[in-house]
Amino acid sequence: MNHESVQTVVIVGAGQAGANAVLELRAHQYQGRIILIGDEPHLPYERPPLSKDVILKPEQTKIEILSEEKLAALNVEIIRGNGVVKIHPEAHTVALKNGDVISYDKLLLATGGAARRLPNFDALGQHVYTLRNLEDSQALVPVLQPGRRIILIGGGVIGLELASSARSKDCQVTVIEMGPMVMGRCSPQILSEFLLSQHRQNGVDVQLETQIMDCRLERTVDGEEVVVNLENGQELRADAVIYGIGIVPNAQLAIDAGLQVDSAIQVNEHCQSSQPDIYAAGDVATQLRANGTYQRIETWENANIQAGIFARHIMGIEHPVPSPAWFWTDQFNINFQFAGDMTATEWHIRGEMNQHKTADHCFVVFGVNEGKIVAGITVNAAKEMRHLKKMIAKKTLFSTTNHLDLTQDLKKLVA
Repeated sequence: MNHESVQTVVIVGAGQAGANAVLELRAHQYQGRIILIGDEPHLPYERPPLSKDVILKPEQTKIEILSEEKLAALNVEIIRGNGVVKIHPEAHTVALKNGDVISYDKLLLATGGAARRLPNFDALGQHVYTLRNLEDSQALVPVLQPGRRIILIGGGVIGLELASSARSKDCQVTVIEMGPMVMGRCSPQILSEFLLSQHRQNGVDVQLETQIMDCRLERTVDGEEVVVNLENGQELRADAVIYGIGIVPNAQLAIDAGLQVDSAIQVNEHCQSSQPDIYAAGDVATQLRANGTYQRIETWENANIQAGIFARHIMGIEHPVPSPAWFWTDQFNINFQFAGDMTATEWHIRGEMNQHKTADHCFVVFGVNEGKIVAGITVNAAKEMRHLKKMIAKKTLFSTTNHLDLTQDLKKLVA
């Protein structure tokens, strides 16, 4: 496709994918008009710090991706706090909340997702929180104070990061997880058990395979508290409940426009939807993968990769083969990085996985299928991740003798 024929690119959603699409287009010398439309009043910002530094160090933490000056330098028009309410694919237009209509040649939907709701907790009104945007994070700053009793529902990445943040603020923390593991959707059992031990050692009461029966507010001498009854007969009392049980893709615009949607917007390998001039990227996109299945990946890296695929495709530039899927999490001053297939059948530890070591303790875990390295995890060993990604991409044959020998440099073991 000749990109010279594209005059106007409209990007709906000013988060990670939308902001990165802007940067990718201009980096590849796209000369046309770019309009970035966001629901929120803020300039585009990073979301990973919301569960950590925005709560712990609000004054020092900078999360802006694109400043006013940067947007001006890139010649990007930004519309804030005035989201899209309707897409008209045939007319190639979008309608905004305030009634304005904007034409596009190519449209990128990067609308992300909303927190999956727990209506019985929402009905309590006060003292119940979720975490999805900057306001959510800022609202938690006065809540997470020393001695406060906090219940976290959901033992995924967000729940565990918030548990870590709350403990560092000296809160009393209970995590309730329905499943048998923490981070069960994205971590192998061997690492999940290590994470669980770290949380318990740091004073977090983690309750696995635990169902909630009901919840209510009760008045106290000091105000109100949340009472949570569990299926096992326990009654928990808290000053606040925060829940993080996944997201629901913001796909309603696509549904209304007649696009192909499963739980999210189905897109091909070029991030094109069933309407060729409409693309989707980030948490709102379910992409056709190399194995022939559609898969949605909720990571910072995936949002960036798909933004790049979109930008290159509309400009007729071939996009590189994606590197193995990668994400990270920071909990209790420990950096965990994951790459590749977390369903690997074998896991091998390089170094010592000692659950009682201090935060600077480091080790690497290899995931192996049929003798080949298909996954890797680093714990406080971020510099090794680059080598692990290369091994995964090349499906390097795993050698217990070489790969688990700490005297061997992983860089030199990349086949």
